[in-house]
Amino acid sequence: MTNSAVSPSPSHKRYFFEKFGITERLLERCLGEALSAGGDYADLYFESVTSTALGVDEQIVKSASQGTSAGCGIRVLSGERTGYAYTDNLSSERLLHAARTAALIASGPAKQPVQGFVETRAADLYPVPLGGFDLDLAARMELLLRADRAARAFDRRVVQVRASYAEELRRILIAASDGAYASDTQPLCRLSVFVIAKEGALSTKGSAGGGGRSGLEQFTASKSPEHLAHEAARGATLQLGALPAPAGEMEVVLGPGWPGILLHEAVGHGLEADFNRKKTSAFAGLIGQSVASPKVTVVDNGTITGRRGSLNVDDEGSATQETVLIEGGVLKGYLSDKLSARLMGMPNTGSGRRESYQAIPMPRMTNTYMLAGEDEPEDIVRSVKRGLYAVNFGGGQVDITNGKFVFSASEAYLIEDGKITAPVRDATLIGNGPEALKYVSMVGHDLKLDEGIGTCGKNGQSVPVGVGMPTIKLDKMTVGGTGR
Repeated sequence: MTNSAVSPSPSHKRYFFEKFGITERLLERCLGEALSAGGDYADLYFESVTSTALGVDEQIVKSASQGTSAGCGIRVLSGERTGYAYTDNLSSERLLHAARTAALIASGPAKQPVQGFVETRAADLYPVPLGGFDLDLAARMELLLRADRAARAFDRRVVQVRASYAEELRRILIAASDGAYASDTQPLCRLSVFVIAKEGALSTKGSAGGGGRSGLEQFTASKSPEHLAHEAARGATLQLGALPAPAGEMEVVLGPGWPGILLHEAVGHGLEADFNRKKTSAFAGLIGQSVASPKVTVVDNGTITGRRGSLNVDDEGSATQETVLIEGGVLKGYLSDKLSARLMGMPNTGSGRRESYQAIPMPRMTNTYMLAGEDEPEDIVRSVKRGLYAVNFGGGQVDITNGKFVFSASEAYLIEDGKITAPVRDATLIGNGPEALKYVSMVGHDLKLDEGIGTCGKNGQSVPVGVGMPTIKLDKMTVGGTGR
């Protein structure tokens, strides 16, 4: 592998070469060592992260941290076996040792020779901060204090406010024995506000947040500290006058935007290829079959500029893409990484993601949402005689083996005779993901993506994601509550 096809790159793409002394010859040696005990494929994942986190509780700075980390994860695949080793020391000796360790774990008959590198052609979905984010903590702290002041001014019943800010700049470099070579610099910021309101003996809570793959300049308009604080305080105070949610089977309308988290959990995870390869998903073996209403089309799209779940390349060096998962109610495919694609004989969708260099990649979602339909949102509400209108969600649980889910609605209202009436509290939505989508009878034209706050967990790994949907109507769903 002496004739490298890698062309000269902008300085930010040469980060690991310039800062840590990595050379293309060292990449070749590490891959050679990784395949020295046999194997089909090997890759190197270099990562360097600088991060800042701030927290304000009751107008007092309770936490402030800045940190850096760097390391490399080395993976070897042999059939279905994976050998993985990592090091936080990027010297040539430690890298070669990690490569040999991964090789021994996944030892098997050698099939794939090391090839020349070819740089992945990728999009440019987010700005690269020159020199990284500046370290002016005062500007970031002022965002939190503005949020605190705005939440307290919203309503006298607001008794506690917490605000937090987190940002990171992640630099990655991937080199693989199949010739893949990619680098990326990925900014990410998030501002969150949490509020507790109290009236008499009743306490309620509300939260809001926003962010994406850019810097402080994004926290204006709909993501300004004041707007997010008002949303959090509104949610908390709204619950003070809410009625107990009704219980039973009824029509349910989901609002646009963040309610897409239900789609992400109840359907999205079940469409990740590793679960289907192992036949532990409720969607296993159903490609080409109807799994939802004809009005339902679901996509996963990692190429939307600036979105929290977007990436120029995934963590295996493949370009991200838009993948149609369900089209007109028919299951079209799964989200795959290199391992699942090879073992299942399917295309690689550029969905290999990992939490850090210490973790192996696996198929993961990016921005997952339902496409808009043609119905007027007002007509959707008017069509409901008695039901629930859910516009925001808290936590939930899903069993991907059977698709069953339980979600708590943090903001919901009664629909009575086609009109949104009283707010309700303690509402839960109970159902089965594949089954629930078959009852979608109306889909609004008001597709909305979330504000940039989503984090997805899988097998102990967390990655940033996006969700979304238009207003939709489900003809029946079980609602849990204590009211009538």
